[in-house]
Order: sequence, then structure tokens, then C-alpha cells
Amino acid sequence: MGFLDHTAYVAFGSNIGDREKHIKNGIGYLQNNPEIEVVRVSGTYVTEPYGYLEQEEFLNGCLELRTNLSPQELLEELLEAEQKENRRRIVHWGPRTLDMDLLLYDDEIIREPNLFVPHMDMHNRHFVLDPLAEIAPDVVHPIIGKTIAQIRDELDQ
Repeated sequence: MGFLDHTAYVAFGSNIGDREKHIKNGIGYLQNNPEIEVVRVSGTYVTEPYGYLEQEEFLNGCLELRTNLSPQELLEELLEAEQKENRRRIVHWGPRTLDMDLLLYDDEIIREPNLFVPHMDMHNRHFVLDPLAEIAPDVVHPIIGKTIAQIRDELDQ
């Protein structure tokens, strides 16, 4: 395997069924791809639902990846991991077996119809910022220009 040239951060979450198993399977799917190396995995955080509130609590966390895949190719791998865990998109922000979102890809800013990097609402969500700050506190958000730890700390001020 050659060098994996890009660093990406991915948020994961689950609130249906065996949450730990869905997350473990999703991470395992990514680890099985020779173009992806899972470098770090945050702890999991029990969090309240966001948006649509009539659902169970989530387990959330974040991954640091090294990859040769483009952002679009990585997104396709994340969607495939969700599908392997029978993800159903029925209610916006609704319950899910597995959710994997591309948060950051190097310091790129991408605005395409199906891909927004940095993730467009990550800076407002503790369930993203808390685990991301655990594994990448000094990474700078390419639009806001502050570290993940600074953004997280300022969220409640």
C-alpha cells in the first residue's frame, strides 16, 4: 500500500437496535478498505436526539482517517457502510442504525449538491464537537479559523 495522503474526520452515530454493533460494523467496513486507515476513534458519547426529538438517545463519536480516496469517493464509502447496516432515510434527523458524516477533509472547502465540507452544521453540535475535540482538538476549521477545541468551548458561551 502506498502512502495515504489525506486526513479526514468522520462523525458516527446510532440510535436503533444494537448501537455499539452498528458502529463497530461501520468502522470495520471502513478498515477493510485498503485505501482507508482508521487512525483514531473517539470514545462514544450518549447524546439526546437533535432535530426530531421523538426517538431514542444516540451513541455518537468521531474517527480520524488517512486515505487516498477523494472526498466524493470517501462519501460513497460512508454511505455504503450505512447501507450495510440497513440505514433507512424516512424521517429527516430521524432514527438510524448508522449515520456517518464526513466532517473535514484536509483543509478543503467543498460545496457540491451532495457534499458539504466542512460539514455545514458541525460547529453548532456538541455531539460532533465533543468527540472530535477528544481526537483532534488542535485541528483548525478551515472556514471559522479556530481550533475544534476553541469552537467547542465557545459553543456554550
